[in-house]
Amino acid sequence: MSTVSKRYSEKDLNYFKKIILKKINSAERDLNLLKESFNNSASNGTNDTYSTFKAFEEGSETLSKESNTLLASRQEKFIRDLKYALIRIENKTYGVCRKTGKLITKKRLELVPHATLSIEAKKIKSLKR
Repeated sequence: MSTVSKRYSEKDLNYFKKIILKKINSAERDLNLLKESFNNSASNGTNDTYSTFKAFEEGSETLSKESNTLLASRQEKFIRDLKYALIRIENKTYGVCRKTGKLITKKRLELVPHATLSIEAKKIKSLKR
């Protein structure tokens, strides 16, 4: 990585910190809803229904649990990445592209506050795939 010639001001870092904290709060609420739906699905059984429907319902429930587990896993990763962004804010390295050393645009950070690559570096990365 090249040396960092610039960084965001304290005012900018505080602005991004507020965005990140708001996103963490929202993401944690969403994660809790996913976990609750997973835990509560056992109580929504089909004990008194026709056996064919029951088998269909159980298959659907399994698929739903798998989907919720995948969504919960993604949500946990998103929260982790946002928390890492908070650490970068504290270290004053937030918003600096880890490949180019240039500042990531404010617009990109507003949309993807946990970004560690600039659009330029992201394009280069996708071309190498």
